[in-house]
Amino acid sequence: MQKKIMLTVFLGLISLGLTAQDDEQTAGSVIQTLTPSKLIGKGQYDLKWFNNLYTQTESTFTDGVEPRETFFTSTLEAYTGIGENRRWNLGVILEFRSNVIADRGALEVFQFDGERGTARSGFTSIAPSVKFVPLKNVNNFSIQSSFFIPLVDNEVEEGVFLDQDGFIWHNRFFYDYTFAGGDWQLFTELNSELNFGDKADSFANNSLRLTPGVFLSYFPSSKFTVLALAQHSQLIDLGSNFSQDFTALGGGLKYQLTQELNLEALYTNFVRGNDTGLGETFNIGLRAVF
Repeated sequence: MQKKIMLTVFLGLISLGLTAQDDEQTAGSVIQTLTPSKLIGKGQYDLKWFNNLYTQTESTFTDGVEPRETFFTSTLEAYTGIGENRRWNLGVILEFRSNVIADRGALEVFQFDGERGTARSGFTSIAPSVKFVPLKNVNNFSIQSSFFIPLVDNEVEEGVFLDQDGFIWHNRFFYDYTFAGGDWQLFTELNSELNFGDKADSFANNSLRLTPGVFLSYFPSSKFTVLALAQHSQLIDLGSNFSQDFTALGGGLKYQLTQELNLEALYTNFVRGNDTGLGETFNIGLRAVF
């Protein structure tokens, strides 16, 4: 059933991208003009399906190679524009996860077998969300605020972690700048996650995570971009008795498949950290704006 649901979402996004028509034409492609900093207009829809696979055989907890652990997260975001001035978008976010441990292969997260002691999967959280432009005359600075509600009963079962069992107030601050000529673009973000709930339910409850990131994009054409990125994440103890930090570097590309549909692929490597894994991520996403 879970495989059928994800396949249906994938086919739906492609169908929307191939058939929908945007009434408001703008110069350049969506990957140039509708960065996460920019909001869609009234009556428009923005759908994004993003998939992240993190796998590790090293961590800062031990020396040397460890049994492989792999964590897959599939996120579906849906927004629509309200109002006449592109300053407010309303939406919802749904997350699905599949994790395997005990040296199982990285691609075994897609088996969704729930094998006792080595695997878990399922929908883990849902979040109502709002995006807004706080400054009327600065449309390339926006904020996304989401409240994540956990759908998991237990964070860990038989030694297998699935997802945090706690509420998360997630705020993301976006800003982008396009250099003269339009071939280069700088995008920055600051993610903040306030985790709260019963300390016994989750390792992260009563903590604050701050994650700044910088993305530099080059556009060989309006439909294609290559980018480099750097991110740092800091989990601050507010009563959880746990703190953590890591730094990741990577790169990727985006391609405008049709007027409405674009594809992105990213790779990151955790180059350093404290109380964290030292793995790598492989990411692929589809976005349809119509």
